[in-house]
Amino acid sequence: MSEKRKLQEKEELLRQKLEKIHAMEQEIQQKEKELKLREKSKKQIVLRLSPSLWEEIARWADEDFRSINGQIEFLLTECVRQKKKGKPDR
Repeated sequence: MSEKRKLQEKEELLRQKLEKIHAMEQEIQQKEKELKLREKSKKQIVLRLSPSLWEEIARWADEDFRSINGQIEFLLTECVRQKKKGKPDR
């Protein structure tokens, strides 16, 4: 087999691998896009809190430069993260 033919075959194999990589990259980007869309579409809930708890959370949110809603979401996210790590409940 000639050197030119060997190079052409290698080039073709590399081209095929590159196409597979591009396809995988596009699939990953699509999945990331779908995940971002899911994360953007937040669920709404009704939450009833005592006035004293509301005030505590409001002060804490102010200290952390967050809205009250943002503070509650942050706290819930942290609790879920700790639960996943296997830390015991208090």
